Amino acid sequence: MLPNRCLMCHQQILSNQTGICTVCLNASIYHVPVCLGCGKEMLLLAEYCGRCQHSCNLKVIAACRYHDGLGPWVGQIKYQAQFAVIEVMVDALIRRLRFLVEQGFIKMPQAFIAVPLHPKRLRKRGFNQAWLIAKTLSNKLQLPLLDDVIIRQANTLPQAGLSGTLRRKNLLDAFSLTADISQQRVAIVDDVVTTGTTVSEIAKLLSKQYIDAQVWCLARAEAPGLN
Repeated sequence: MLPNRCLMCHQQILSNQTGICTVCLNASIYHVPVCLGCGKEMLLLAEYCGRCQHSCNLKVIAACRYHDGLGPWVGQIKYQAQFAVIEVMVDALIRRLRFLVEQGFIKMPQAFIAVPLHPKRLRKRGFNQAWLIAKTLSNKLQLPLLDDVIIRQANTLPQAGLSGTLRRKNLLDAFSLTADISQQRVAIVDDVVTTGTTVSEIAKLLSKQYIDAQVWCLARAEAPGLN
């Protein structure tokens, strides 16, 4: 069998960990306070930066910043079916979540909802990376994954590269709630969050059933522009 090597530094991994070694992982995850609204680094430990305190109510929790080393490997989950990094990054996300729970910044959800793909795109790609991440979280935390309660009814353009305005137009009425949800707190799961337009649209649907939503993702990316 081939040795288990880190995708970043190519050194052999001697533990049961796969995909990314502990050294590369620890060098790439968050080590400073981060705003749960916009993802910007902060000097003091708090839920939101000054700007987001007045404008944001959707909390986004990520394991790392997309541009701090792990981003390309997160992207390869979707574009190259590179699944080796999912488990190690989910473990890093869970550690961050537990820290935020201890600080009183978030409450653990009662269930997960993966950001859905349109059936045409799902058939073309063969998998939904958000569902794979959500399923891993579900297994590790022993919380249910709610399938098919939200569907993507519009086959929208890819969000990558679009401005904030175009992202919002692209996703207008793109999702539909298809079933009642009994849980009061739900985590929406995606691979990467940039402007948050996609997850915000889903959170709006959940709010109609008075469900408190937060967002879990592997990485936060810098927005290309919100105009």
